[in-house]
Amino acid sequence: MNFESGIKSEDNVQSSTVYERVAASRSFKKLIRERKKFIIPLTVFFLVFYFALPVLTSYSTILNSPAVGEISWAWIFAFAQFVMTWVLCIVYVKKSASFDKQSERIIDEQLNEGGNTK
Repeated sequence: MNFESGIKSEDNVQSSTVYERVAASRSFKKLIRERKKFIIPLTVFFLVFYFALPVLTSYSTILNSPAVGEISWAWIFAFAQFVMTWVLCIVYVKKSASFDKQSERIIDEQLNEGGNTK
């Protein structure tokens, strides 16, 4: 819908039909499944690892023992969270680049199948 006039324009109608065609395609649905298979485990791992430190330090003494000299396991775990964040960020950026390429391929396929060059 055109926000200024409140009337659907020809381009918006055409864009929505192109989107609907792309969203209904088998390759798009496969891409969504692959993204979910990647994102959900990564998110669960991140949240468990992230919340493990405050939970373990608040409700147990397991991380209070010294690991190296005067440095306790809590400090090592806290440092590991920084490392984990950077590693997950790098993994996500690389994987998302492949998802972007797949998305572009799907859009091109759908536009070429429909004979639409816009």
